[in-house]
Amino acid sequence: MLSPVFNHLRISSRAAKAAKKESILGIIIVLVIIILVNYGFAQPITVNPRLSVERIFTGNFNASTMAFLGRDDILVLDRDEGIVYRLNHKMEPKVILDVKVGTIGYRGLLGIAISHKDNLPQNVFLYYTEARYHDGDDTTNNVTTLGNRVYRYDLVDNRLINPKLILQLPALPGPRHMGGIIDIGPDNNVYVTVGDIDGTFIKNYETIAQNYQNGSYPDGRSGILRVTQDGKPVGVGILGKSFPLNLYYAYGIRNSFGIDWDPITGKLWDTENGPNYGDEINIVEPGFNSGWVSVQGIWKPNFDERGELSLNPEDLVDFDGRGKYSPPKFIWVPPVAPTAIKFLDSDKFGSEYINDIFVGDANTGRIYDFDLDEKRTGLDVKGQLKDIIADDFEELSNVTFANGFGRITDIDIGPDGFLYILSTQKHITKIYRISPH
Repeated sequence: MLSPVFNHLRISSRAAKAAKKESILGIIIVLVIIILVNYGFAQPITVNPRLSVERIFTGNFNASTMAFLGRDDILVLDRDEGIVYRLNHKMEPKVILDVKVGTIGYRGLLGIAISHKDNLPQNVFLYYTEARYHDGDDTTNNVTTLGNRVYRYDLVDNRLINPKLILQLPALPGPRHMGGIIDIGPDNNVYVTVGDIDGTFIKNYETIAQNYQNGSYPDGRSGILRVTQDGKPVGVGILGKSFPLNLYYAYGIRNSFGIDWDPITGKLWDTENGPNYGDEINIVEPGFNSGWVSVQGIWKPNFDERGELSLNPEDLVDFDGRGKYSPPKFIWVPPVAPTAIKFLDSDKFGSEYINDIFVGDANTGRIYDFDLDEKRTGLDVKGQLKDIIADDFEELSNVTFANGFGRITDIDIGPDGFLYILSTQKHITKIYRISPH
C-alpha cells in the first residue's frame, strides 16, 4: 500500500494552497514565534497538566548535544569552544576535555555518543570540525580546518584520554550542513549523520551520494555512515565494497540532526532539514535513499525554493539496485528545523506515551509527539495531518507535546526514565527535565 503522500489526489491543490498561505499574516505569525524563541519570552510548558517542566542547569555557552553517563551524570558539549563538560549530581560543570574546533557556520564540537562497558573504561565518541591551530582559526583568511572528524576516547579518572581517530570526513565547502549526530546502534556499531556540507549546487562537490547521476565518487557527505567502534567498515558494505561507499548506511540526505531506533522493531528513524520547506521524518532501512538533491519532501528543489511536485522521482542514483528511495513519513511545509528524535522507551509518563516518537525543533521550540501505526512503519496521525503534511503551524496543534523551549538541540531519556531537553540561545544553555507531578 502506497504512502498517503502518493494516494491523495488532492496533494497538488494542497501544495498550491500552502503557497498561498504565505501571506502577510502568516509571515507575522512566524516572526512572532521566532522573536519569542530567540529572546526567551516563552516559558516551557507541556500540553499535559500531569507533566511538569523543571530547569536543572544553566550555563554560559553554546551547547550542541549531550549524553548520560549515569543518573545525574551528564556530558554536555560546548560547540564553539570545543569543551566537554561533565555535570555532577549538583549540576556543577567540570571541564574534562578541550579540543580545537572550527567555528564558522555550523562547525564546532557537534556530536557525542557513549559506549557503556562493564568493568572497563567507557568509550566516548566525539564528532567535531578540527581546527588547525586554535578555536575559530577558520575565520582567518587562507586557514582551512583539518576536516570533520570522529574520535574515540577513553573516560578514565574524570578525563577523556587516548584519542583514536576513527573517521575522517570532509568539511568543505561548508560551513553549513555538517550533520554531526553520533549514536551507538543496537548492533553496537557507530552511526554518524553527515550533511551535504554545502556541497550541493557547487560542481566540485556534487557526488553520486547526492543523487547526481554524473557526480563524483562519494566522499562521506550526504548520508548516515556506519562503522565499528574501531572505525572499520561493517561487513562488505550495503551500497558497495570500495571505501568510503562501504560506510554508507543511507544517502541522499541534505542534513540531519537526529537519529534513533524503534525499541520494538529495531528500525532506524531520522529527522532531516530541508531548505525553506520540506523538513522530514524518515524510516531508514539499510541502503535508504532520502532523495536529495532530486527531491525534498515531495518537491523537486529549485535551489532553496520549492519546485514542481515530484511524487515519483525517477532521476535517482540507486547503486545498481542496492539503494532504494522511499518517501518521508512526515513532512513540514513551514521550516521548523527538526533536531533530536527520540523513542520514549519508558512508562514514567503513562501508557499513552510508551514508545512514541518525540521530536524537537530549533525554530519554534516545540516538542512533537507522534504515535506509530499498528505495523510501526508509519505515523498514526489524524485530522488535517492525515496526509502526513503539515501545511501550517495550526495543523501541528494535535501533535504538539510541549513548547517554549527556545532552540532545542538535543533530547535524551535519563536513567530515571524522564525526558531531558537541551536548549541553547544567545550563548545561554539550559537543560530541562520533564517529569510527572
